[in-house]
Amino acid sequence: MAEKKNDILIRGYLVFAGFVLFGLAIIARVGYLQIAEGEYWKSKKDSLTLSYRSIPPMRGNIYASDGSLLATSLPRYDVHVDLQAGGLKKDLFNEKVDSLALCLSDLFKDKSKQEYKRILKEARREGDRYLLLKRNISYKEQKALRTFPLFRLGKNKGGLIVDQLSRREKPFKLLASRTIGYKMANKEVESVGIESAFDSHLRGTTGKRLMQRIAGGVWKPVNTENEIEPLDGSDVVTTIDLNLQDVAENALLNQLREHDADMGCAILMEVSTGHIKAIANLKRADDEDNYKEEFNYAIGQGSEPGSTFKLATLMAAMEDGYVDLDDSTDTFGGEMLLAGGIKMRDSHEGGYGRVSVKKAFAVSSNVGISRIAMKHYSKNPQLFIDRLKAMHVADQLSLQIPGEPAPRLKGTKEKDWSKVSLPFISIGYESKLTPLQLLTFYNAVANNGKMVQPLL
Repeated sequence: MAEKKNDILIRGYLVFAGFVLFGLAIIARVGYLQIAEGEYWKSKKDSLTLSYRSIPPMRGNIYASDGSLLATSLPRYDVHVDLQAGGLKKDLFNEKVDSLALCLSDLFKDKSKQEYKRILKEARREGDRYLLLKRNISYKEQKALRTFPLFRLGKNKGGLIVDQLSRREKPFKLLASRTIGYKMANKEVESVGIESAFDSHLRGTTGKRLMQRIAGGVWKPVNTENEIEPLDGSDVVTTIDLNLQDVAENALLNQLREHDADMGCAILMEVSTGHIKAIANLKRADDEDNYKEEFNYAIGQGSEPGSTFKLATLMAAMEDGYVDLDDSTDTFGGEMLLAGGIKMRDSHEGGYGRVSVKKAFAVSSNVGISRIAMKHYSKNPQLFIDRLKAMHVADQLSLQIPGEPAPRLKGTKEKDWSKVSLPFISIGYESKLTPLQLLTFYNAVANNGKMVQPLL
């Protein structure tokens, strides 16, 4: 019996010794981690809970030529409250929470005083350090907040945390909207217009703020001020004249409605400088009763220029010394048979007979102008194409905003050149130009032969 009792005691001592050794091992490990590796694990903790977060700058403004705002960033604010702020004592909170709730209810008018009081007290009880109070408030509202009970004491004593955001606005709404454009944060959506082209100037330099990750994965500012203040973007002044822009858009809208057109554009460019004073682009909306600006046809869409190209044909023939304005050309009866039985017709039924070159151009005679091209270039049509290229009709303009397609002026060696290509190219078909590319050519004529680059 004694031997059995001793055996039990020995086993008990061994178990106890095992627990003691295990406990000592834990204490030794904790001591080692605290002393030998303490700095390492402390830095590891900070790296997981503290981080410098980017603070976006205010984007620069875009102005019309007279200084009117075309696009600007309006400051907006998200408001949070740290209800465990170091200086926010229990007695002070209980004393001021009632009046604070009343002020919040009067300002935002979305909750009663009792609701705000309940939310604040529950958040205080639960230890909320980043209670979202309100999103997207105005500058005036956030200024008022800073005068409220508790909040007027600052972040440490009052717990108020204000995060500044910004919202891009176009004060004149649709006016020149597509040319002003937009800059998308989502890279999968293409940015357009001046906002895109001058983004490096407009966007400014990002700042830095030390933030702490708290419960729920939310990041809360550590300090009241930013560690590195953001540098606001530069402003961009455009050539657009607001009064002329308004006139151009209304004139375009009236014409689209009168002719029940699907879309159209209008551009006004200053002759001597190339400054674009107005640029309007409208397309029929889905409801078919209204028009909206959603694509820059003036800059971004090439099409057959049609009769507007006759000026280039006439000037090519004059440059090569083949015709003068007082020379004559035959429009026949307003119809001409081409190779393969294809007929070319004038819009004026019956034609004009034999008229001066000047008259043929003035009445926009397809037959009269194409007759000039065929008479003088049919043996060497590439000479006609080369003359047009020498006048820079087919040049890209290297515009300040993206989206300009390359113009197309068909050459004689291309696969789709045919026996009727020369006469049809001469009156603006089988080619592609954007409205601004064609306008630039016309502007060079008005500018005594000096072609200037369009500027926005």
